Amino acid sequence: MPVVIDSDCINCDMCVPECPNEAIIMGAAHYVVDLDKCTECEGFYSEPACIPVCPVDCMTLIADTKA
Repeated sequence: MPVVIDSDCINCDMCVPECPNEAIIMGAAHYVVDLDKCTECEGFYSEPACIPVCPVDCMTLIADTKA
C-alpha cells in the first residue's frame, strides 16, 4: 500500500526530508510519490514517516495495484 499525495498539497516541503527512499518528488502542480520507490518506510520506520508531518492531511495509503 504505497502513499499518495492528493491535490490539496500546498508544497510545504515537510514530507520530502522524511522519506528515506527519496520517493517524494515535485510533480506538475504539487508533490507526488514515486510508487516504484515508496516502501511505506519499511526497514526504516514502523509506519510511513511522511503522513504525520503533513499539515493539510493530503497524504494517504492506497491499495497496491501492481500485479
